[in-house]
Amino acid sequence: MRPSWDNYFMEIATVVSTRSTCLRRRVGAVLVKDKHIVATGYNGAPSGLAHCEEIGCLREKLGVPSGERHELCRGLHAEQNAIIQAAALGSSIKGATLYVTTRPCILCAKMLINAGVKRIVFKGEYPDEFAVNLLKEAGILLLQYNEN
Repeated sequence: MRPSWDNYFMEIATVVSTRSTCLRRRVGAVLVKDKHIVATGYNGAPSGLAHCEEIGCLREKLGVPSGERHELCRGLHAEQNAIIQAAALGSSIKGATLYVTTRPCILCAKMLINAGVKRIVFKGEYPDEFAVNLLKEAGILLLQYNEN
């Protein structure tokens, strides 16, 4: 049986997450427009810099709870890397759907709003209700993924 489009793209986001170098949470993102993949991203350190799996996690060492103090992380989020990849390749994501293994944080939510993403399908929760409220206010459809 053929998978639905949501199942297909979420499976790809899950595979993308396996490239993550974060010690706390592996996240994968896929930006899709007109049923075509525009860009992908996973969370990890900027290109050419040491990864947390090599040098450790500062947030873990400091006991920073999930969803707080993003500036203390050396990594970029999966959504940020997908947006950057689309920009580097000259691909518009206006009107796109984001498939992501974890619901976006407030930083990513603001970027996705300004980039013109219209729909977000996410797998796992993330402790950031401010992001949920902003996405709803912006009219972005936020759907929790259901395999069925």
